[in-house]
Amino acid sequence: MDWMQILAAGVLAMIGPVTAGYALSSIGLNLQFGYAGLLNFGYVAFMMVGAYGTAMTVDFGGPLWLGLVVGVAAAILLGLLLGIPTLRLRADYFAITSIAVAEVLRLLIRSSSAEALTGGVFGLQGFGDGFYALNPFPNTELYGFAPFVVTGRSLWVIVVGWSAVFLAILFTARLIGSPWGRVLRAIREDEDATRSLGRNVFAYKLQALMIGGAIAGLAGILFALDQQSVHPDAFQPRITFMLFVMVILGGAGTIWGPVIGAALFNFLFYGTDRLMAQLQANVDFIGAILTPAEAGLIKYFLVGIALMLLMVFRPQGLLGTRDEGRADVG
Repeated sequence: MDWMQILAAGVLAMIGPVTAGYALSSIGLNLQFGYAGLLNFGYVAFMMVGAYGTAMTVDFGGPLWLGLVVGVAAAILLGLLLGIPTLRLRADYFAITSIAVAEVLRLLIRSSSAEALTGGVFGLQGFGDGFYALNPFPNTELYGFAPFVVTGRSLWVIVVGWSAVFLAILFTARLIGSPWGRVLRAIREDEDATRSLGRNVFAYKLQALMIGGAIAGLAGILFALDQQSVHPDAFQPRITFMLFVMVILGGAGTIWGPVIGAALFNFLFYGTDRLMAQLQANVDFIGAILTPAEAGLIKYFLVGIALMLLMVFRPQGLLGTRDEGRADVG
């Protein structure tokens, strides 16, 4: 087996545009879940409306900068519309409502009646030309050293994506270090006590939902620009739960935890995928009992075991504490 290829697969995934997008998404989810205690199981919907807002704006002839504004504004508006009627619900009811809203939106976007606007099940393609026109790296040029090599096109997305991640980290750190952030953490620990001190708990939760949604909208835009396409089936509920895993893995309620969790998750996920592919191809007894497709599914099993062990021995995540990892679900 080629262990260097396995390592390269994990490392390139860890620093690649997909991980940058997941890290950005995890930062927004951490603001909602890790700091405000909101169990938003429909979080992927914010990524979806951000991606579609940008894609539809450009597809109808608007400039890319306007698409970015529309995508982020759509995510903020979704937070407002979702939060006003639901944030007074108990946390578990809010979780159920949010995932229902996300699925209704996804099915609406993929429906034939919306095809003229959203492309239906086929989605929208080719709206990122303005983004790649700004690329200072030649698209086909290779950068790095074997086997850690990326194209100029990927390098451009990596630079933009990780720049957005670090800006989001700085923004979140300033927010959480402010009086607003201290109130948010107080709400997570005890809503009633915070309310008794004269704080408007509903308003703070709504603000956290909208700000976290805006960050998710940016992440959805990054994914869409990277793939030059957006379609509804890319925004299924499993994306939300993968993001929860990344936040918990790194440490909920910490500044760097979501980024570390996203990077480590993708390193394990894609590295294990390459490992199983090589085992299936090179080890006779594994190749005899597993097809390539079945070997590809083993990564979910192995990563799941690793996460179970983490929850047993360090439930607060790599950087978190037990107190920071709690969320009020009562």
